[in-house]
Amino acid sequence: MEFVTGQAPDMAAARRLYDDAGWISYTSDMDTLERALRSSLYLVCAYEEGELCGLLRAVGDGCTILYIQDILVMHDHRRKGIGRTMVKMLMEAYPNVRQRVLMTDETPEMHGFYESLGFYPCQQVGLTAFYYIGGEP
Repeated sequence: MEFVTGQAPDMAAARRLYDDAGWISYTSDMDTLERALRSSLYLVCAYEEGELCGLLRAVGDGCTILYIQDILVMHDHRRKGIGRTMVKMLMEAYPNVRQRVLMTDETPEMHGFYESLGFYPCQQVGLTAFYYIGGEP
């Protein structure tokens, strides 16, 4: 497994990865996805034999907050430590950032994965999360 940081993947490969995850809202506008990937504060791609099989991108200021925006691993490559390695690489790249946050699906699998990396659901630590998407309030 090879991990490459700071370099956007081939966009056809990115499309396959995002489509594999079912994130078709991203692949419906590939120009925007490409700009997003290139504008990320941190980007790491996982390759096996030259094939893109995982990607993590983070946004933020790199000083006080990191937000894991996307973390994807191809279905047939899951449970091999790829996601864990990419998260650890991000944490090692920004060891002094106090707030490291993400939003994910509400499933036992996601809870188990992120809790094993030291993340906690907001409710457990007395926080709440708010979400706003598009349109006027």
